[in-house]
Amino acid sequence: MRVNMNKTKKIALTGLMLAIIIILSAIEHILLPPLPFLPPNMKLGLSNIIIMYCVFFISKTQAVTLNTAKSLFVFLMRGSVAASLSFCGGILSILIIIMLIYIFKERVSYTAVSVAGAVAHNIGQFAAVSIIIYSPYIIYYLPVLLISGVILGNITGLLLKIIMPAFHHIFK
Repeated sequence: MRVNMNKTKKIALTGLMLAIIIILSAIEHILLPPLPFLPPNMKLGLSNIIIMYCVFFISKTQAVTLNTAKSLFVFLMRGSVAASLSFCGGILSILIIIMLIYIFKERVSYTAVSVAGAVAHNIGQFAAVSIIIYSPYIIYYLPVLLISGVILGNITGLLLKIIMPAFHHIFK
């Protein structure tokens, strides 16, 4: 179900989606305590649910725009390193999701795409960290990122499936 809209509606929808992304990101960063099963500095990625929905149902270009705007918000709130991680992880995640949708068309599940996107997000962040902090020891954190990407990708994929009817109602 692709959403068809005029330019004004698309701008308003982008603003609404960005507001939801910012709220979810802020809640996750400020209000939610670190979950005991998560490695250090690992987040659930709630705001990525909105971006995944956008890739599936609105527009891939708009998903990239939202990721860029989210990264700018992260830059203002947490600085350049966090913004770099947000941007690199988000862009790689979106590219992998688009690739999977293109290859598998309608046969791909939201959970599988979410897991692949979460793993890609962590790999993108790992690549950015590798450039920022050069140390041969950071490679030991990569398996932790990959495993947590699979776990958290399953959670966000499930959340997307659960709240998708509400999104269809809000964003139509």
